Amino acid sequence: MNHWLELSLEYANQRSYLDDLFKVYPTIPEGIREIDQRLWDNIESAFNKKDNKLLIKETLKLPLFPIKDSYIAYLKRDPSAIERNPKTVNRICGRIYEIGLDNLYERCSEPKETNRQIGPMFKNWINQKSLGIEPLNLENFISTKNDAILKGSDQILLQFAKDELNYNHDKGLDFIGRFNNKYIIGETKFLTDFGGHQNAQFNEALNIFKLKNVKAIKVAILDGVLYIPGNNKMYKEITGKYKNHNIMSTLVLREFLYQI
Repeated sequence: MNHWLELSLEYANQRSYLDDLFKVYPTIPEGIREIDQRLWDNIESAFNKKDNKLLIKETLKLPLFPIKDSYIAYLKRDPSAIERNPKTVNRICGRIYEIGLDNLYERCSEPKETNRQIGPMFKNWINQKSLGIEPLNLENFISTKNDAILKGSDQILLQFAKDELNYNHDKGLDFIGRFNNKYIIGETKFLTDFGGHQNAQFNEALNIFKLKNVKAIKVAILDGVLYIPGNNKMYKEITGKYKNHNIMSTLVLREFLYQI
């Protein structure tokens, strides 16, 4: 088994893994979403009058629609469809009335889901010099031969990888570094549960190992439930098919980079 994967498994199962990981992914929910008072007054009025067209028109203006329904996005993008589809409007409004006015406000002001906030956290952690060096912008990264981490947008990292590392994929990268004159490219994911979207994220991260002729060491920097032993897809794949690849926790990444 890959040494760094083995270290990650040991870390997750024998040490204060979650406590330490919180330094990288401080997944604190944001405060409740603010709702414009005038907009809410309009919604409340339409709700009390049972004016379905006005209710859905005003509710669609909220940053978070209170119910999940496959037709909401269509109505948001084409408000004229409200007039042409009264049965759909009545059906959706029926669900809104069922929620009740108090619960409606609560749902519309819910904090953003934690998972949607996770993306930038790894880069924020790196930018705090957590890997021992401060990331450099593209110009400074190119002009030095010292150990360095490339700082920039997803597009900047992607373009550098294509131009300099023979990276032949349109998916952006989360990490590009150069240590001991060797380039390292990486995908990062914090996998919070099994199944569905999280499995897709897991597979997406592992696709980095399918790339051919890349002039860099490929790394999947993964954290979360994949290190829990058991009969689940993630654990079986990292200890089976991918056991000899550079899969590792963020918490052992620093040691990996400095020993290259």
